[in-house]
Amino acid sequence: CVVARFDFTWGDAEFHQETLENLKIAIKKTKKLCSVMLDTTGPELLVVNKADHPIPLEAESFVVLTPDQEKEATSDLLPVNFGGLAKAVKPGDTIFLGQYLFTGSETTSVWLEVSEVKGDDVVCLIKNSAVLAGTLYTLHVSQVISTWGVKNNVDFLSLSHTRSGQDIREAREYLSKLGDLSQTQIFAKIENVEGLVNFDEILQEADGIILARGNLGIDLPPEKVFLFQKAAVYKCNMAGKPAVVTRVVDSMTDNLRPTRAEATDVANAVLDGADAILLGAETMRGLYPVETISIVGKICGESEKVYNQDSYFKNTVKYVGEPMSHMESIASSAVRAAIKVKASVIICFTSSGRAARLIAKYRPTMPVLSVVIPRLKTNQLRWTFTGGFEARQSLIIRGLFPMLADPQHPGGSKSATNETVLKVALDHGRNIGVIKSHDRVVVCQKVGDDSVVKIIELQD
Repeated sequence: CVVARFDFTWGDAEFHQETLENLKIAIKKTKKLCSVMLDTTGPELLVVNKADHPIPLEAESFVVLTPDQEKEATSDLLPVNFGGLAKAVKPGDTIFLGQYLFTGSETTSVWLEVSEVKGDDVVCLIKNSAVLAGTLYTLHVSQVISTWGVKNNVDFLSLSHTRSGQDIREAREYLSKLGDLSQTQIFAKIENVEGLVNFDEILQEADGIILARGNLGIDLPPEKVFLFQKAAVYKCNMAGKPAVVTRVVDSMTDNLRPTRAEATDVANAVLDGADAILLGAETMRGLYPVETISIVGKICGESEKVYNQDSYFKNTVKYVGEPMSHMESIASSAVRAAIKVKASVIICFTSSGRAARLIAKYRPTMPVLSVVIPRLKTNQLRWTFTGGFEARQSLIIRGLFPMLADPQHPGGSKSATNETVLKVALDHGRNIGVIKSHDRVVVCQKVGDDSVVKIIELQD
């Protein structure tokens, strides 16, 4: 697990804080980096069930949706958290309600067809029998970010229901005013038709993309979802921005093994070029969270073994075109050299993480070890080292393995200092099992103002 996602659609700040403190203990014990993603709530239509009792809904019956949240939720009347619903729908429209947003199970999800609008109330025909359960809560997004997010210096913000590039720009402006959160990366969650229509401008503004297939499967015909997934992941790959795919092994919420279709789906996401798989209900409230992560990890590993890197590399170089930028040229040359000499690893010295991300963009067959060099910065009152954000944010990128260099040995133009940092990186590579004696290693680093790619052969 490289990114821990905290989904504020469910649970309060105290619940998530306890989870985060447990994560910090695990990080110290395992000595492994893990980044934190805050997943905001979006404008979902939620039932307000204060009594917290199950609500059975019978097919072909009628139910009234009302904005009056003081009323009790029953099989005939459902209070919802959106006062403008009556103005937003018309007879014949379809409304979806589901437990935990969308479980994929017809027993906990219901389709409604708008029959008539009566003042602020909406009368609906129930299309399938279902049982809604649980008390559903909503939170104001900015409050979650400015309190919990600032307190815990989150690495990623998952922006639910992103509809345009402007959504990202507004979120970034908001984060820029929140101290350290100016470094937080914004991942656009694509889960409705507007997000699809404006995908190109969203991709340009966002740091990464999350394809929320659960909600997309509601807004889109199911037979169209795979097509969008392939096109979106390809665009992310060519832009060098992480693509994250959701809803892969839903059945493991209650079962020890995924279905054959789910296992194939995970593999296809990897073969399409996805950087990460996002697990939701399976690890948040599922019965087999550890087994889920283990099985999904094994499927990803098998898929990466048969990934057509040669074809991908050629397509990416062709897509970037000529003349290449200086950084693109260095990154692609490092990958080409590593493939030609059969290097076991590419080591990249970087401060911002951008150079390592560019190398990883070309999907080399070997791991990319990103050595993040801390930088000194001051707020006029005290000096601090940066680098933690950059290292943790690299974790979500496929094939990238970050490590923080010792602040006492910042990689600069002095060859002796560089050699010290390189030795630490090589030792780290040996410890994690990606480097052994007599291997060839490609090193990408800056010496003064020059970018250098060199090949070294290790002795005993």
